[in-house]
Amino acid sequence: MIATQAKLVYQLNKYYTERCQARKAAIAKTIREVCKVVSDVLKEVEVQEPRFISSLSEIEARYEGMEVVSPTEFEVVLYLNQMGVFNFVDDGSLPGCAVLKLSDGRKRSMSLWVEFITASGYLSARKIRSRFQTLVAQAVDKCSYRDVVKMVADTSEVRLRIRERYVVQITPAFKCTGIWPRSAAQWPMPHIPWPGPNRVAEVKAEGFNLLSKECYSLTGKQSSAESDAWVLQFAEAENRLLLSGCRKKCLSILKTLRDRHLELPGQPLNNYHMKTLLLYECEKHPRESDWDESCLGDRLNGILLQLISCLQCRRCPHYFLPNLDLFQGKPHSALEAAAKQTWRLAREILTNAKSLDKL
Repeated sequence: MIATQAKLVYQLNKYYTERCQARKAAIAKTIREVCKVVSDVLKEVEVQEPRFISSLSEIEARYEGMEVVSPTEFEVVLYLNQMGVFNFVDDGSLPGCAVLKLSDGRKRSMSLWVEFITASGYLSARKIRSRFQTLVAQAVDKCSYRDVVKMVADTSEVRLRIRERYVVQITPAFKCTGIWPRSAAQWPMPHIPWPGPNRVAEVKAEGFNLLSKECYSLTGKQSSAESDAWVLQFAEAENRLLLSGCRKKCLSILKTLRDRHLELPGQPLNNYHMKTLLLYECEKHPRESDWDESCLGDRLNGILLQLISCLQCRRCPHYFLPNLDLFQGKPHSALEAAAKQTWRLAREILTNAKSLDKL
């Protein structure tokens, strides 16, 4: 048994060195290429409208605010200034979303974003995005990369297609630090020892982002109040939870397996699903020794089996917002196909570690 485990860990480390590192290097190269174009477009936007200041910056060879959705799809979070005069309201009526309401009607004229405030005093995510989309469309025509970049049509999101190969979504956002959403108040569960009080305090201080984008739970039923809502995102908090042990290596392997074998019609699975299930696995195995290098095989198998279970039940709850289902709106047939393909993958890895050489 121990010999089999050791063999699997050896093969996984080999897979990590050969496949995952190659994926990382290729993505890093793409990001540099993509960020040059995006920075140029955002520079043009800023000239027209100084309120939209590019927050895309390179820190130690990593771009702050850049999320990798897949090797050809990226999201850049553009942080806006001055949320000051608004109260953050999440009453749970819109899973995964919240609204920003003027703290006092008399402060309307003091806001940097005065023309995007609705009659009832909400700062409209949709109105800001619509204005931003117009600015980006103009900037694309003027920027020095205009031959290789164009806007993706038929969406309210701001999406650029670069060199016909990559898609980058640019999402206006506010950073919220020092508060924690009511809809995430159940975290951490009192009976689960992970991640421990110190890390919890760090994560909550890290806060979350409010993104102006189409919300999972709203697709198809956009009333005006709902389209004014902002989407909650916890990228920094999640990354902080995955810092120790073999957690990041495990995520890297999961992402590589997904990119190579689970990129299926109907897009049932993305890398965020992998990250979410890894966080749940951390709760199931709260001891730091459970995340030692030697346990890598067990953790990976646990996550793949949990993924199959979620796909079969057609439900994958968001880690911090359990009322939000990350499979909402995904075609059932696509989830079923993904369950079968994940099962084939898991069985192959479980029964024959050497199969990783071919995966």
